[in-house]
Amino acid sequence: MPQQFSAKPASADSVHALAFDYGQQDTIFANAYALLREAISSHAFSSASLAVTHRGRLIALKGLGTFTYDLHSPQVKSDTIFDLASITKVIASTTMAMILYQRGLLDLDTAVVSILPQFRGDDLRRLAITIRMLLAHSSGLPAHEKFYLHSRSRETVISAALKVPLATPPDTKMEYSDIGFIILGKILEMTANESLDAFCQREVFGPMAMISTGFNPPSLLRPLIPPTADDKTFRRRIIQGEVQDENASAMGGVAGHAGVFSSANDVAIFAHLMLSGGRPLLRPETVNTFTRRQPVPDGTSRALGWDTPSSPSQSGDFFSAHSFGHTGYTGTSLWIDPERDLSITLLTNRTWPDCSNQMIKQVRPKFHNAVVEALGLAPGRS
Repeated sequence: MPQQFSAKPASADSVHALAFDYGQQDTIFANAYALLREAISSHAFSSASLAVTHRGRLIALKGLGTFTYDLHSPQVKSDTIFDLASITKVIASTTMAMILYQRGLLDLDTAVVSILPQFRGDDLRRLAITIRMLLAHSSGLPAHEKFYLHSRSRETVISAALKVPLATPPDTKMEYSDIGFIILGKILEMTANESLDAFCQREVFGPMAMISTGFNPPSLLRPLIPPTADDKTFRRRIIQGEVQDENASAMGGVAGHAGVFSSANDVAIFAHLMLSGGRPLLRPETVNTFTRRQPVPDGTSRALGWDTPSSPSQSGDFFSAHSFGHTGYTGTSLWIDPERDLSITLLTNRTWPDCSNQMIKQVRPKFHNAVVEALGLAPGRS
């Protein structure tokens, strides 16, 4: 197993146990695995690792492919670590928000300007933007800006993010926004008086024995992580074991929107936590508050931090309306269905070598469908 990101040992005593039962996975999920092998052959991605939990059991855990398309590239293993990209938003930032919320330290309807006065600027509409809107991607902030072109430190990126003009009036449109989560990450750190990475290691990853999870993998681990990009414009090197997202890189690898690395097994442990009502870290009512689809703006599929199935959905055709999940730019995803007591984790490096390949968008829902069908959970099957 890869070494733990933190030198402090995790306490497994508090973990709600996830039973391992994947001895028959090659038979049960033959069609699903064939889909992934075909995707690898078609160069949708070179690396894939997956995990499936169902009814408290880890019933699939597998690595497929190689780190790159080179014939001599290392084989992916079941414990291979991947850059989670935007799954950071839920596994780290949103979970930190949930913990602070249930401790009474974070009011979701607090105005952002009351914590970060410099966010106000000259646009009075910004006074209405709340923490809830940042979580729900309804703040009116645009999706993305290339801060890294001009800002090469954590504080200068955050300062630039606070000055970005609104694209739409607050709470009128869902616009998925990395910028909103960069700002949210700063708010969470100020609320906890602790950095995002330190808080998540002590409060989430450590207690849940997620030994392969954290920000900024140590140098010894980096060669054991599939590369995500051959960056020819910004860092001008192969990106391996460091965050692919350029803004997160400029922030030192720790950001509210990206930066966490993990294995499929660890993500499955986290999914099991959510399927267990958040115990032992979270209360069921907290989980329900954050994973329930928001009533505004009209037509949004977003919960707080999390997404929910829309039509069409990257979760496929069979996840229930009460499901929640998230995807990541590097080709990662986590989808959780509490009605079926099911979670599916799929980690890939679809951005290798140059981020242009979008085949993951076709592969991912087909893979989810194949898993659900293999378990007899699709509508009309028993």
